[in-house]
Amino acid sequence: MKFPGLFLLPLLLCGLFSPVCPSAQAEEATAPARRPNFVFVLADDMRWNVLGCMGDRMVRTPAIDALAAQGVLFSNHFCTTSICCVSRASILSGQYTRRHGISDFSTPFTPQQWARTWPALLRQAGYRTGFIGKFGVGDAKAIQAKAEAFDFWRGEPGQGGEWFIDPQDPARTHTTARDGSQALEFLEGCDAAQPFCVSISFNAPHARDGKPREFQPDLREESLYTGTVIPQPPTADEAFFQRLPDFVRASEGRRRWERRFATDEMFQTTMRDYYRLITGLDREVGRIVEELKKRGLADNTVIVFTSDNGWAAGDRGLADKWFPYEESIRLPLVVFDPRLPAAARGRTCGAMTLNIDFAPTFLTMAGLPVPEGMQGRDLTPLLAGKAPADWRTEFFYEHHFGPKIIPPSEGVRTLRWSYLRWLAPNPEQEELYDLDADPLESKNLAADPAHADTLQSLRAARMRYLETLK
Repeated sequence: MKFPGLFLLPLLLCGLFSPVCPSAQAEEATAPARRPNFVFVLADDMRWNVLGCMGDRMVRTPAIDALAAQGVLFSNHFCTTSICCVSRASILSGQYTRRHGISDFSTPFTPQQWARTWPALLRQAGYRTGFIGKFGVGDAKAIQAKAEAFDFWRGEPGQGGEWFIDPQDPARTHTTARDGSQALEFLEGCDAAQPFCVSISFNAPHARDGKPREFQPDLREESLYTGTVIPQPPTADEAFFQRLPDFVRASEGRRRWERRFATDEMFQTTMRDYYRLITGLDREVGRIVEELKKRGLADNTVIVFTSDNGWAAGDRGLADKWFPYEESIRLPLVVFDPRLPAAARGRTCGAMTLNIDFAPTFLTMAGLPVPEGMQGRDLTPLLAGKAPADWRTEFFYEHHFGPKIIPPSEGVRTLRWSYLRWLAPNPEQEELYDLDADPLESKNLAADPAHADTLQSLRAARMRYLETLK
């Protein structure tokens, strides 16, 4: 049976005046370029394909779909470490974990590191900067100290609040709606005279772990999807779980599966609320877009929508992220740049992009130099439909947080192959998948002699990355 949307793995490919007098042309040539504004929207734990524009025919995401229809949809976007704190540090710094060194929830950026993040560099260059929602890097004290690092600060430690809807709040305001309203508040202080950059870091659709209703939606979305039967992913079959190493089967991913997906009824309850949270987030994106239009700022504002990491919806008998499988490392990415010519918009790009690419992209768009220590790549050629011949075809993955409850892993993901290595304190084991022939990663080829050369090549690539990414 063929299900629409959520659990399909489409392999999308990169698709690709008025006359003026000579004096006006000369004046235009010497005039400084108008610097773009940036709205960076970050979802939390959002599965890569739970969007209408990514093929899901059940979810309602009209605002984000509209941005994709007018912008560029990236179908092969990944994180280099799939956990909130580390991924957010990589997004801000443009660096792999191995370089920025932030691998837990308490370690903050040093002052020297922060000075080389894109929000700090944009502010130094005259941008009005704002941050709203879950910051995610450093302990509560370090995060609150970031208030002085932005012109507008509504950042919060932890998950951006203990509840999605605080039981003590008589207005029953959902945190997603609150964050959206604070984004509008930031835009009220903006005008065309000063470029701006605002990050809206929604906590949705991340669970409020341990709460009676972990994915509590806004009251306005409460009735959505009630009659919708959401199919379980094909990898939810027990056979996929049994193929996992025993230390993965006993990990935190399985414990969270037990309270969210252990029965079909639990699966439906969890996923309907998950969809509701995403639709609520989409509503706020729509409000932000309309506010930009209302204030005459839309024609020069680049809007980016993505997530910090992926999410397993019962895949392989697991929940959440962390592990180097597709559902965990693959992310949604939509970039809307109103300055692009019409021929460059409404495209899907299959080039391999990473969460470390935002930093050099924003700086390049703003006409600023990219610090030498940044390891991402500027996405502007891809946005223009001109992929460089030397664009990446692989990346390094690493996850070292919580080794007692989340088995550490490293690996190399290419356009065709996925190689992963489980690390100490567990026995070291390898997995190898041919994604062209096996997109569900169901047949481990690591012990197959026919693929010994590929295995050895990817082992060597991992060792090379361990040296070069420091």
